[in-house]
Amino acid sequence: MKKLLFDLFPLILFFIAYRFADIYVATGVAMAAGVAQIGWLKAMRRRIEPMHWVNLAIIVIFGGATLWLHNDAFIKWKPTVLYWLFGAVIAVSLVGFKRNVLRSMLGSQVKLPEPVWNRMAWSWAAFFTVAGALNLLVAFSGWFTESQWVTFKVFGLFGLLLVFVLLQSLYLARHMQEDAANDES
Repeated sequence: MKKLLFDLFPLILFFIAYRFADIYVATGVAMAAGVAQIGWLKAMRRRIEPMHWVNLAIIVIFGGATLWLHNDAFIKWKPTVLYWLFGAVIAVSLVGFKRNVLRSMLGSQVKLPEPVWNRMAWSWAAFFTVAGALNLLVAFSGWFTESQWVTFKVFGLFGLLLVFVLLQSLYLARHMQEDAANDES
């Protein structure tokens, strides 16, 4: 739970800053929180995960463009770019390199049949693609206000992620039990 809160630290501060100020202050706060997050991990000699670096790079690039050009479109693109990047890495690694990055990350902890690993990877790639598209819809369709987009970015996308993880866990539990039963035979 602590790790989850730590990972969400910049997002939580973005939301709080937006509620007290505006999108530009919130963007600056999120950028500073991302830098502080990496700095704290370095100071504590903790492992900095690739996801932390990617998130920091994207918030600095898109947040920097938002502040420099005083155009909130850049920060609104940030979640989509991040999600589409994750989805692309998963899909390209499967198709182009015949390597399942999820299996590489989780294979020592979870035993699954190969087809299940592939379905899981493709479902994550699809989730990230759809989540990125939903962000664009809420951010730029004209149907939602900036405040509604901020709320969607913080709670909607995170809520969708939690529901997806829950559904994925239920699906995987079936296959892990079958795999465990096969191991006992």
